[in-house]
Amino acid sequence: MAAAIAVKLKGFDVTVADPAHPPIDQACGEGLMPDSLDALRHLGVRFGDEQSFVFRGIRFIGEGGTVAAEFPREPGVAVRRTRLHQLLIERAEELGVKLLWRMPVKKLGDIRARWIIGADGANSQVRRWAGLDGARQSFRYGFRRHYAVSPWTDLMEIYWGPGCQMYVSPVSVDETCVALLTRDPTVRVEAALARFPELARRLAGAQSIGEERGRLTVTRRLRRVSRGNVVLIGDASGSVDAITGEGMSLAFRQALVLSTAITVGELERYERAHRRMRRRPAFMAQLMLLLDRFPRARPHVLRAFAAQPLIFERLLAVHAGA
Repeated sequence: MAAAIAVKLKGFDVTVADPAHPPIDQACGEGLMPDSLDALRHLGVRFGDEQSFVFRGIRFIGEGGTVAAEFPREPGVAVRRTRLHQLLIERAEELGVKLLWRMPVKKLGDIRARWIIGADGANSQVRRWAGLDGARQSFRYGFRRHYAVSPWTDLMEIYWGPGCQMYVSPVSVDETCVALLTRDPTVRVEAALARFPELARRLAGAQSIGEERGRLTVTRRLRRVSRGNVVLIGDASGSVDAITGEGMSLAFRQALVLSTAITVGELERYERAHRRMRRRPAFMAQLMLLLDRFPRARPHVLRAFAAQPLIFERLLAVHAGA
C-alpha cells in the first residue's frame, strides 16, 4: 500500500493486486519507530490519538537490571496493524489507486505494466519469478497477542529472558500488544509469560483479545532487489530481525525512494539507497541479537547500561536514525 501511494503521488497509474481481503492482519509488534512517522507524513497518512498510542522511548528489562531512554527527536507510535492498513487503503483510494482484492497473480506474464513492484512479503513469489532469490538468511519465530489492559508506561518495553524476548507496545488507552520472539517454534505467548514474572503480574486477569498470531521473523539479505522492470520492496526485498521494530519503517522509506527511482527510470538509484537504508537496522539487529545468543553476558551488559545510561541513550539515538 505504501508503494502504491508513493508511486501514485508521482503521477503514475497504479493497480494493486492482492489475494487477501482487508482488513489484513499480521503477527506484528505494531510499534512504529519515529522515522516511520516521517515517511508516513510524506505519504499523506496520519492517525488520531484515539486509535493509537504514543511511546517516548524504549526500556530493556532483564536479569542484571533495567535501563530506559527516550527517542532524541520525536516519539514513536503504536497502532493496530489492521487500523494502519485501513488508513493506507483510504489514502490510496483517495488518490485513485485501483485496488483488486482477492486477486492472486499466478505469474509475471499475467501482468501488463511498465513497472512491476513485488511487495508480497518474506515468501515473495515475485522474487522467485524474477530470479532474485538466493539470499543469505536466518530466522526466528514471532507470536503476538492483544490484551484488554491499560498501559502502565509510555515506553515500549523489551523483556529479555532465557531463549526469548517479549516486547510490549500499548496500541490504545485500553489495549496492549504483547509479542514473543524465540528460536523455539513450540513456545507461545501465554507459556512464555512464566519466564517473565513482572510482565505476567501486570497481565494477570487481563482478557485476551482475538486470536494469537504467529509467523517467521526472517533476516535476509539479497544481492539485488531489481531485474528488468521488476523491483522488490519491504520484506520481499530482504529483512532484519523483528526485534529492531524496523520492518514497516524500512518499507515506508523504501517506497519513497523507489517512487523517485521509477520516475527517472533509474532502478540502480533504488538499489544503492536500499543497501544504504538497510545498514543501520542490520547493525542494530546484530547488536541486539548478541544479547540473545550470549545469555551469560546479558546481565553484565544490562548492568553496564544501567550504570552508564548515556551509552544506552546514544545507541537508541542511532537506532532511531538520529
